[in-house]
Amino acid sequence: MKLSIALAVLATAVAEAHYTFPSVATTGDWQYVRTTANFQSNGPVTNVQSEDIRCYERNPGTGAPNILTVTAGQTIAYNAKASISHPGPMSFYIAKVPEGQTAATWDGKGKVWSKIYQDHPSIAAGMSWPSQGAKSVSVTIPKCLANGEYLLRAEHIGLHSAGSSGGAQFYISCAQLSVTGGSGTYSPKSLVSFPGAYAASDPGILINIYYPVPKSYTPPGPAAETC
Repeated sequence: MKLSIALAVLATAVAEAHYTFPSVATTGDWQYVRTTANFQSNGPVTNVQSEDIRCYERNPGTGAPNILTVTAGQTIAYNAKASISHPGPMSFYIAKVPEGQTAATWDGKGKVWSKIYQDHPSIAAGMSWPSQGAKSVSVTIPKCLANGEYLLRAEHIGLHSAGSSGGAQFYISCAQLSVTGGSGTYSPKSLVSFPGAYAASDPGILINIYYPVPKSYTPPGPAAETC
């Protein structure tokens, strides 16, 4: 009995150490963000070749109930629940929904994703990450986007166990947006697919962040785009 109680406590502690990204701005959970497969367990994606690495959807093809209208150039908060408890980089990718389709159901397959935000650690005696402990991270919707519907993909990589292959933990979700007021001049230099953008051996994914402390860090995927 004591062992089963201890295991239950341990499982709860592990789940609480993980997190989800269920909402944007001041909206409710899973209203504009597609429900992820870890909405109850909080567990991460660890296989970068899995289809889960795209939006980690619980029910692919169903989408979230609503599409959030935002203005190009607007900064919005992407919220974590409860907080980003692990060390590692935060990034955002965006993909334009093809004409004739909708953000409510589009699957986001193919080389359609461009990175619009990437943070980096400060390195001294150890690596310090700007997103660690945060309950939300703000991202600016590029003012040069074309008007239309998009998927906005939030990704945080927990690197605390990344010293062995498959140890990095990916916390992901996708929000459904309708962008207005854009200039339409966005021309990304690099478009990637999920899966496909990352390999398990990428130096930003397979890394021991503790000892010896790395002298630099290169996030996986392309560089963040600017207008």
